[in-house]
Amino acid sequence: MLKWAFIFFVVSVVAGIFGFTGIAAGAASIAKFLFFAALVLFLIFLVLGLTIFRTMG
Repeated sequence: MLKWAFIFFVVSVVAGIFGFTGIAAGAASIAKFLFFAALVLFLIFLVLGLTIFRTMG
């Protein structure tokens, strides 16, 4: 998921350089959403991993 966020970030930067502001804004919002979704999933799995490790140990 972070890979796709990075791809959309690069697309938005390139579109911004060439003056396609609508495409750049859309790609940037998609990249931001994917980044925060990956961050939330990471935190959920981190908490689950710590709680499962604590109960098994």
